Amino acid sequence: MTTTEATATNFDLTEEQQQIQQAAREFARDAVAPLAQELDEKAEFPVDNYKQMAELGFLGLSIPEEAGGSGFDTLSFILVVEELSKVCGSTGLGYAAHISLGVTPIHLFGTDEQKQKYVPQLCKGVDDAGNLTLGCFGLTEPGAGSDAGGTKTTAERKDDHWLVNGRKAWITNPHYAKTCIFTAKTNQNPKDGKGITAFIAELDTPGFKVEAKEDKLGMRSSDTAQLVFEDMKLPLDAVAGGEPQVDVGFNKFMKTLAGGRISIGALALGIAEGAYQKALEYARQRKQFNKPIGTFQGVAFMLADMAMEISAARHLVYHAARLRDAGRDFAQAGSMAKLMASEVAMKTCTNAIQVLGGVGYTREYDVERMLRDAKLCEIGEGTSEVQRLVISRQILGDLRNV
Repeated sequence: MTTTEATATNFDLTEEQQQIQQAAREFARDAVAPLAQELDEKAEFPVDNYKQMAELGFLGLSIPEEAGGSGFDTLSFILVVEELSKVCGSTGLGYAAHISLGVTPIHLFGTDEQKQKYVPQLCKGVDDAGNLTLGCFGLTEPGAGSDAGGTKTTAERKDDHWLVNGRKAWITNPHYAKTCIFTAKTNQNPKDGKGITAFIAELDTPGFKVEAKEDKLGMRSSDTAQLVFEDMKLPLDAVAGGEPQVDVGFNKFMKTLAGGRISIGALALGIAEGAYQKALEYARQRKQFNKPIGTFQGVAFMLADMAMEISAARHLVYHAARLRDAGRDFAQAGSMAKLMASEVAMKTCTNAIQVLGGVGYTREYDVERMLRDAKLCEIGEGTSEVQRLVISRQILGDLRNV
């Protein structure tokens, strides 16, 4: 095992998983990495890369073949997210959000008719005209971030349709999406639950507007925008899962987020690995006092900590994915994986810049972009504080009413 492989052993991956990993690694190296810095500077979405991923079958990777996907498991999907994120966090984010948030909830919770109507096209990823058909997920609002149950968007039931009004914030992929699954308040005085319903809408529905792309610190080539619903009419059968799911969609979205946290863990893991590899390479080549800086204990110990912490984070991320594949409860493991990997990513990127010194603070090297990208992982799909709250309640029980 070489030093650079110290954080990337195969973790008993199957032959099939290793093949997916290698295919993703080669694609990331050859197609994604050469464009990453330029697209970050321009804040430009990598449309061609997504079309190439569609051809590779990546856009429906973890969806069963009978549903229109490629039929691989969660861990295979996680491996692809990780490999993409090693070279471009923005691409890893958009890809992860498409599958874990845009496609999976429709596949898991939609009616048979909804699955047949939407899932195959989302997995295909490109329509007959060559346009991307990604999925997006609308939960967060300007006034409802960590308080996901504080939804203000409303859906009022009329005789033959739902009338939707409201706004969603920080939505990934909307300018390149075909469908959106989102939450709206359908009962202002629920007896139990949140009175929230999940709906599926196509983005060309009258009254559905995608606002301008957000100007972000990091993940700049990912597509992030607000959604606006202004008297948007949806048919009664637009409720995800059908009539029995009216007023009880909140828990479905929480289950979706639990799965999404594994993919954000993989995203953070990939960013950390990418920064570590840059620092390691530099420490071997850069000489001061006539010797490589990696021979100095201060630098060597930073690299040792990076390798150790990335390896530990990888164990948590892969473990959570395997629990999900085994049909076991993965909520706590997913939160742990997301929390640890995101914090490891921030620490690794910070220390990678320290190893590189002045050049690490410039755009000549990728690590400054990786640092900016890594910060999102501590915020999106549940902040680090929310993850600690989730984990503590799971290990202690809910003590609020004791």
